[in-house]
Amino acid sequence: MSESSIRPPVAARRPILRTHHGDSFQDPYEWLRKKDDTEVIAHLEAENAYTDARTAHLEPLREQLFQEVKARVLETDLSVPTRRGDWWYYGRTEEGAQYGIQCRTAADPGDWTPPQLEPGAPVPGEQVLLDGNAEAEGHEFFSLGAFDISDDGSRLLWSVDVDGSELYTVHVRDLVSGERLDDVIENTGQAFFTPDGQSVIYTTRDEAWRPDTLWLHRLGTPANADVKLFHEPDERFWLGAGITRSKRFLVIGLGSKVTSEELLLDLSDLTASPRVIWPRRDGVEYSVDHAVVDGEDRLLILHNDGALDFELVSVALSDPEGERRVLLPHTAGTRLLDVDCFRDFATVEYRSGGMPRAAILDYRSGELDVVEFDEPLYEAYFSGNPEWHAPFLRMGYTSFVTPSMVLELELATGEKHVRKQQPVLGDYDPAAYGQRRVWATAPDGAQVPISLVWKRSFGDPGTQPRPVHLYGYGSYEHSIDPGFSTMRLSLLDRGVVFAVAHVRGGGEMGRHWYEDGKELNKRNTFTDFIACARHLVETGVTTPERMVAEGGSAGGLLMGAVANMAPELFGGILAGVPFVDALTSILDPSLPLTVVEWDEWGDPLHDPEVYAYMKTYTPYENIRTDAAYPRILAMTSLNDTRVLYVEPAKWVAALREAGAQDVMMKCEMSAGHGGVSGRYNAWRERAFEIAWMLDVLRLA
Repeated sequence: MSESSIRPPVAARRPILRTHHGDSFQDPYEWLRKKDDTEVIAHLEAENAYTDARTAHLEPLREQLFQEVKARVLETDLSVPTRRGDWWYYGRTEEGAQYGIQCRTAADPGDWTPPQLEPGAPVPGEQVLLDGNAEAEGHEFFSLGAFDISDDGSRLLWSVDVDGSELYTVHVRDLVSGERLDDVIENTGQAFFTPDGQSVIYTTRDEAWRPDTLWLHRLGTPANADVKLFHEPDERFWLGAGITRSKRFLVIGLGSKVTSEELLLDLSDLTASPRVIWPRRDGVEYSVDHAVVDGEDRLLILHNDGALDFELVSVALSDPEGERRVLLPHTAGTRLLDVDCFRDFATVEYRSGGMPRAAILDYRSGELDVVEFDEPLYEAYFSGNPEWHAPFLRMGYTSFVTPSMVLELELATGEKHVRKQQPVLGDYDPAAYGQRRVWATAPDGAQVPISLVWKRSFGDPGTQPRPVHLYGYGSYEHSIDPGFSTMRLSLLDRGVVFAVAHVRGGGEMGRHWYEDGKELNKRNTFTDFIACARHLVETGVTTPERMVAEGGSAGGLLMGAVANMAPELFGGILAGVPFVDALTSILDPSLPLTVVEWDEWGDPLHDPEVYAYMKTYTPYENIRTDAAYPRILAMTSLNDTRVLYVEPAKWVAALREAGAQDVMMKCEMSAGHGGVSGRYNAWRERAFEIAWMLDVLRLA
């Protein structure tokens, strides 16, 4: 059977009238929302069968791509051990195994240099804490959520999700006897031990999938006796919690998209009432950590009260609303992101000039020591530092051309020690690849950064038109920073230029960059992306037919919008778990996570201006019958709770009805928002997507 003779499934039209603010919309495919309906499942399976048939010719290429990534990855490997208490903790992988294995080995007193462990070699004194492969047996999907060890090292807590719903079941094991305790807690989010290891603190969600309640479970007691520590009734606010590195306080964090509030609970008395640090005020966000400076308990508060890009202040623990000592003043264009307190200093992560930065703040001198790196584009961050006081500070580092590295700063000397670099097997040479940043001009004059990476042997971008893979996101102030990918090498080595459009709605250029791409400014996200695509065409980097655009989740909304607004600019569009029926979802407060999203997109249910504005861009309502759409592939999952499968299912059906000639959807029937589980499964799924892109780019 020829590919042209394969016919796509046709969804039945069953119009439902939706009316808001005097405006009516006939929705012919809303019936696909009935997840438990056998007709809906049959339609999704028909979509999968169609996609399988249409892409069958790519199976050899998919297998080749899968083998390429396998050939680059050291399948039997292990992480750099992290010192916590009397143990070195690490994870390892084994060739042929889908999931990681969590282990530990005893540490010598006073030894803070991680042991040099050889992949595949026996580790003296190794204790296997959790084998994800054993836990995953019998399940099509497996995701490890919480993983925590009691401070004395005697107990293990872990949680698992086996259907992609992001609802986790907590288990506890005694590491001395090896026995699994009877304590099992269902339907949790976060979970961790109290410092004494006698209790578990965990969160649960409401019917809208919002984490809203914090609980205390004392080991050995029934779950129905668990104590409610805190409940957040406001549907706009998510609840999260954590323990300060000082082990003094439980921090309860409450946050909407634009407002936050934090409370402290002394760990010596978890039955007390939590103490509010700063009462919530609409539009004010802040985060708190505990420090001890010259023997005095202080709170370091990162906030945006009158400081768009945030300011860091220190306040007395005894009077948090009293005098604010400014440690890092607000500086326009320098977006302070995160502060973590240690015994003698705090780590600071921030953005400046569109790039992430990392620094150390000395409590006593007030000096900020920036950790410098040589590459023009990179990502650096602090990670894996559980101890209140240690002679080394661990960091992660990567770039488009530099495989991920684990570094440790020796605090006494400032020297950087490379503890491990991600191995890339074969003949990988970073010097064979180039990276740089260029700038596109948006319709309103804004300068939008574009990051590029390519293989030098094909010539620099712009010397002749090349195939381009253009990626974008542009929501939630989330930044897409330069990171290495072994899978991406399969594109670069075939002559593809990978580009990231750092559009508004993201956080690359500071808080204003985010605010200029949300709510009633959301269209800037789409026009920025289009401007980036046009810039790449006008500067000779590529041509429209040789450019594939990709985005996922909120970036999938971006894909749907630009497909409607500028279909002529792209040869193909890959939309992962795409938020393409945004107006329908945001109008329905009964759907998971809708109310908490109103601060990001606006509230179209109660505000006619927001409704009218969203209706101008939401992809499903704006499909055109006068446009020649590029090839489109939508990827989704049946159990996704963040972007429901129904959104791409409706979108694909409507595109076909409008005359789009080449639209496909692939629905994973046992996965969630993150797609399939297991590293080999994930490689195969990505190989499927890359093979489709290469086919669009005429490189298959």
